Amino acid sequence: MKKLLLLLTIGILSTNIIAQEAGSITSEVMDKLKQSVWDDEDDRALINAVTHNDIKKLALNRANEGKVNHYFSHKVKTAGISDQKSSGRCWLFTGLNIMKPLVLEKYNLKEFEFSQTYNFFFDQLEKSNLFLEGIIATRNKTENDRSVEWFFKHTLSDGGQWTTFSDIVTKYGLVPKSAMPETYQSEKTSMMHRLIARKLREDALKIRNMAADGKKLEEIREEKVDMLAEIYRILALSLGHPPQEFTWQYKDKDGNISEELTFTPKEFYKQAIGWDLSEFVMFMNDPSREYEKLYEIEYDRNMLEGYNWKYINLENDRIKEFAKKSIMNNQGMYFSCDVGKQLEKDAGLLDPNNYDYHDLMGVQFGIDKAGRIKTFESASTHGMALIGVNINGEGAIDKWLLENSWGEEAGNKGYLTMTDNWFDEYMFRIIIHKKYIDDETLQILETEAVKLPPWDPMFAPEQ
Repeated sequence: MKKLLLLLTIGILSTNIIAQEAGSITSEVMDKLKQSVWDDEDDRALINAVTHNDIKKLALNRANEGKVNHYFSHKVKTAGISDQKSSGRCWLFTGLNIMKPLVLEKYNLKEFEFSQTYNFFFDQLEKSNLFLEGIIATRNKTENDRSVEWFFKHTLSDGGQWTTFSDIVTKYGLVPKSAMPETYQSEKTSMMHRLIARKLREDALKIRNMAADGKKLEEIREEKVDMLAEIYRILALSLGHPPQEFTWQYKDKDGNISEELTFTPKEFYKQAIGWDLSEFVMFMNDPSREYEKLYEIEYDRNMLEGYNWKYINLENDRIKEFAKKSIMNNQGMYFSCDVGKQLEKDAGLLDPNNYDYHDLMGVQFGIDKAGRIKTFESASTHGMALIGVNINGEGAIDKWLLENSWGEEAGNKGYLTMTDNWFDEYMFRIIIHKKYIDDETLQILETEAVKLPPWDPMFAPEQ
């Protein structure tokens, strides 16, 4: 009985201590919180609606529907919509989609698609090597070191951005889709990705144990090659062997069938595209940081010898001028954004006015772009090809056209229309050729970049 009374007393004291803790939700605070919902017919109707329906559908702004059409004064000549399926390869589809118009024009084709599987194979292999080399570089650091922790949390992904695309294409070339078609695992990457990540983490522990046992760097790197052989095996079983040489034959718009042409992947890239990808400049609009500065994010790449994501942070108005020139010269651009924000998918429209959550919830959502970046509320999540701009009768830009990689059923027959206001709020990265950029801006590339760690909010590979 005494023990029971003692336990009850301790319980009462503990409760009192918790209730008196500064900042806790007391009964007085709870009474005040309850006042945010009125016991009247309006709030009762809202509770009924919100508890039984999709919030996005309830917040869809009827007054905004039909205000934006899908007509554009200037558009890059292209054809065909690709589909990344259940994978995070938007960055790869986007890069290939901005190259596609060159092949369509050069060979007079009605349609064409590169093999995403081919480049994805090497992306995953190179990312695996980069991860293992990162583990080797930090092998003598403690397990709770932030860099070590970051590596284990970010083993590899199927996401990426422009430099991951340009480095892979430069090193390994390109092939038509017929030379290495999609597979079940390329279209649904999650299981293959999990197996590779699991193996890499196991290998990482082995490397750290070897270092702890005093093994030399040469011995560790020899072991690493055997580790990569197992990763290669998983990739080959999942995606097939990438061709070292292939034969391509095509039918043009006029019905003419070409002779059989044989290429290596690098030969095909040189003949079909031939771009020097180092001639493209990477821009970011990040109002949380100083403009007209060059920034670089460590480990934001997929190859050990590759280039980190390096970008000029610039005001949107200047970026738009460069982008407009590119489109008017029939050159699409790699574009990435926070696509999920204010996207009306069925209409294929990106507009800040699509959804009115304030009126539905009676709560003001007022955080600006800089605040969203600092708090990880907004980041670059998806890449698409920017291929159109509309200049209205007053000479102003009011909307932009994006070629997506979610298939023809998504959006407006596979495309998304983005209002100019949405561009300001949710555009993050855009890649533009040097010839459309003024000399003053290009000089920023000659300055020393501000180095940012991989855990920076801007490290967010598009999916």
